[in-house]
Amino acid sequence: MYEQIDAYVHRLINESTPERTVWNIEKIREGKPANWNYIDGCMITALLSMAEITHDQRFFDFAENFIDHFVQEDGSILTYSITNYNLDDINEGRVLFELYEKTGKEKYRLAADHLRRALSVHPRPECGNFWHKLIYPNQVWLDGIYMAQVFYALYELHFGSGSCADTIRQIKNVEKHMKDPATGLYFHGYDVSKTAFWADPETGCSKNFWLRSLGWFCVALADLCEILPEDQRAELVPIYTDLMKSLTAFQDEATGMYWQVPNMPGREGNYLETSGSSMIAYAMLKGARLGFLPKEYAVKGQKTFNGIVEKYLSFTEDENGETKLNLGGICLVAGLGPENNRRRDGSYEYYISEPIVENDAKGVAPFLLAYTEVVRLSENA
Repeated sequence: MYEQIDAYVHRLINESTPERTVWNIEKIREGKPANWNYIDGCMITALLSMAEITHDQRFFDFAENFIDHFVQEDGSILTYSITNYNLDDINEGRVLFELYEKTGKEKYRLAADHLRRALSVHPRPECGNFWHKLIYPNQVWLDGIYMAQVFYALYELHFGSGSCADTIRQIKNVEKHMKDPATGLYFHGYDVSKTAFWADPETGCSKNFWLRSLGWFCVALADLCEILPEDQRAELVPIYTDLMKSLTAFQDEATGMYWQVPNMPGREGNYLETSGSSMIAYAMLKGARLGFLPKEYAVKGQKTFNGIVEKYLSFTEDENGETKLNLGGICLVAGLGPENNRRRDGSYEYYISEPIVENDAKGVAPFLLAYTEVVRLSENA
């Protein structure tokens, strides 16, 4: 099935435009117009990685044309509003540095400046981490580390002070407050005020582990350990390696994948989930390639990737009777609150209740990132 992956991605980009991407299932279901968002941002990140590993210019051209549509000549970004104070909206900015270097378009640097200014005024609770969003006051989510910190570090290293001390401090706070000492896993969210309806009143943490939030954290650590200078990286590598070691205890023996609620394998309603499994596979493969993890993690990561291919990448017939390759097993979305949405309470029942979909970028993008690491592994064999 590997040989079909490139064609699968070409089909997705051929069916997409900046105004409507077929991989943003949330937008399609809600009937909302396209905007600057992390879902498309994840896919553009993956397409740039695909372009690098396959040398197929079509991947790069789509990515650049997509971002070019949103970024105006003065660096302003269509549909982006700083006053939403939303870390998700920072994520797409991580591609600006590569596009600036490869195209020379000054507007990409100006857009990066714009997003960096947004972080400088982003609300923080007393621990010093960014709020996840304005609608989630005093809350730190694992997702937010990936959404903001990779961009933040890239900016400081390209155009800023060169110091990523704030990023490192925020991740160490996550380790301090959100890591479960019994399993080595991290809870999805942490409310510094300990008043959110989903938060434990003593710890402030949410009730359960959610696979994709762990996955976002894994990818952030892998990417940050790659880009940070050695002296700054040294503080994150132990956090990264400890989490990878902890996760191995929860890997499904048969498929190599991981469960939607990772510490409850086989429980009724639980399922092997694509997006979080892909993120962990990517982090393990990349860490082994870069030497942060022992070589056996490459084997573990490839087993996970192969398990996803075997279980969820398959040809299915669409409503028009056409047979197409699709990637399934993807949790559409999950979150904690806000106050007026108490269904999202961090319970086991909540996490298994969210829709499971095909071809959403939250699964496709990390799957492609893992694929690029598999290709690198084969080329270096």
